[in-house]
Amino acid sequence: MTKQVQQLDRVIIRFAGDSGDGMQLTGDRFTAETAEFGNDISTLPNFPAEIRAPAGTLPGVSSFQLHFADHDILTPGDAPNVLVAMNPAALMANLGDLPRGADLIINTDEFTKRNLAKVGYTVSPVDDGSLADFRVHALPLTSMTVKALEDFDLGKKDAERSKNMFALGLLSWLYHRPIESTISFLEKKFAKKPEIMKANIAAFQAGWSFGETTEDFATSYEVKPAQLSPGLYRQITGNAALAYGLVAAGELSGLDLFLGSYPITPASDILHELSRHKEFGVRTFQAEDEIAAVGAALGASFGGSLGLTTTSGPGVALKAETIGLAVAVELPLLVINVQRAGPSTGLPTKTEQADLLQAMFGRNGESPLPVIAPKSPSDCFHAAVEAARIAVKYRTPVILLSDGYLANGSEPWKLPNVDDLPTIEPGFAEPNQADFQPFKRDPETLARPWAIPGTAGWSTGSAAWRRPTAPATSPTTPTTTT
Repeated sequence: MTKQVQQLDRVIIRFAGDSGDGMQLTGDRFTAETAEFGNDISTLPNFPAEIRAPAGTLPGVSSFQLHFADHDILTPGDAPNVLVAMNPAALMANLGDLPRGADLIINTDEFTKRNLAKVGYTVSPVDDGSLADFRVHALPLTSMTVKALEDFDLGKKDAERSKNMFALGLLSWLYHRPIESTISFLEKKFAKKPEIMKANIAAFQAGWSFGETTEDFATSYEVKPAQLSPGLYRQITGNAALAYGLVAAGELSGLDLFLGSYPITPASDILHELSRHKEFGVRTFQAEDEIAAVGAALGASFGGSLGLTTTSGPGVALKAETIGLAVAVELPLLVINVQRAGPSTGLPTKTEQADLLQAMFGRNGESPLPVIAPKSPSDCFHAAVEAARIAVKYRTPVILLSDGYLANGSEPWKLPNVDDLPTIEPGFAEPNQADFQPFKRDPETLARPWAIPGTAGWSTGSAAWRRPTAPATSPTTPTTTT
């Protein structure tokens, strides 16, 4: 049948399902297809609690939202134009965000009495008319996936796991996404499991073919590529951009990069990424706790490396005393706070931007320091370079405030011209200075020299470092009067 193609300037899609339904992978692959097509993009992954909730319940809902457009966009959007709901919990958790007239794709196979009861539905919303304000596409996604894979040597459960790929294929057809990158991704991901690889590719292609042939979708949509400035682009998340910015800062300054870190969500990906770049002089140390992590980072700066530590709000509280020490001894130190929600231990998978006052004043006594905050996932790269430049130039700790949305969200990143990046000059104290003064200020920056222990000439020979010696002769013993 001939189908109409409608031009749109932007679309917001949200994939939602149980934490085992593969919504993050589905959203990530749709994002990669969209980035390859050339749209401007902004994403918002929304994770459930790390302690997995019972399947089919509201606390276990996982979602991934993508906003893509033919023009420059700044946020992942608020109200999705399309919601893919893989079960009743996903529908209930996200229905309130849907504007009237939005497309609603529902996996009816999961709308059983048991699953409906888990979230308080007495009657299926597909049948009771409560979804009349939306364009509902009630599809048996699970059973169609199993049917498409019946020729493969897979059990029913294994076949059902590919339903997210069926949904991805359908949405890829609906919005004219290029599919070659997803097929290539599946071939690499499951290279050691060829039957699983073929099954996922078959499910993906079946979803595409269903969209092409079904009468349920009479219209497909096209969003033209965005008019971006010329250059080489790639999709990047905030945590990855931060890691690359830190590596770049090490190269620009000629300093070895040392990360002392204790794993904490949502900052741990920076530790994971930096651990892959030893060839750039990067050393990563997973400490036993937050205090040891920042102490090791400050020790690295004392020894002449660019010391940094990554954490979230609760970790910053534990690092406060050592940050104050870095202020007192005037050493460069990068403290990266990927903020998350809530007081105390917080809500690890939810984002918030509430640590500004903690960053500015959360230390005892007079201990001011600069605070840098990126504006987008790709801006995290430049924020990291700038934080390092300030820390090294002015001999001060710097706090960089990212957050869970920036950390996990992604957007197109134009690879910078290396010649446009700032030079970072460490300004180490020169060896063999007879009159070396460790706290003599630079007239421009008011920073002291970066004095590395063991530098020849002044570390033991300079009078400025020595305590006053005792008198050559003992003082006269005072006369005792009775």
